Amino acid sequence: MEISAFLDRKLTRRFETYDSDQDGFIDRSDFERAGSRTTAAFGLSDDDLRARRFHEHLLGVWDHLSAVTDSNDDERISLVEYKAAFAQRLLERPESFDDGYMPFLDTLMAVADHDDDGHLGVDEYVRWSGALMNLPEADARVVHKRLDHDGDGLISSDDLLAALRAYYFSEDLDGPGSWLFGPLESTTRP
Repeated sequence: MEISAFLDRKLTRRFETYDSDQDGFIDRSDFERAGSRTTAAFGLSDDDLRARRFHEHLLGVWDHLSAVTDSNDDERISLVEYKAAFAQRLLERPESFDDGYMPFLDTLMAVADHDDDGHLGVDEYVRWSGALMNLPEADARVVHKRLDHDGDGLISSDDLLAALRAYYFSEDLDGPGSWLFGPLESTTRP
């Protein structure tokens, strides 16, 4: 698969959101820290069923990501390995996209939908995206607004799924998916 310049920027940005400690690599501890920050941001103890399910699912994402990208078996993923796996269609594929992301979004909503209304208000969105992906509050507010298609101040897991799909598969520079992980201009690594 050919990676366009725009997709390359998006993959770099996505890699940065996985790299919790910003050491230039993704490893299991990045997922562990991100999961702990996220459940703590919503006041969940480690023994809360929602927290346990979220942590288990997040570590399952790490296991899958590591299995298909860690080409040198050093238990960490470089940006080069991440992009190469995407180019080889080992990561995101349109035909399996929804099946892969819906379980994650379900566990995320169980944690982040603090008022259990089936949607994420702006404060819930800011809280989870800051904790899980280190997205600055100002960026998270802009992303939420862009994903809120009907202007009611709420986004659903379907809205998030559509944005994720667009992030990986759309070349629309101004589409909501392009902003999912914050503005691409903040990308710092080459």
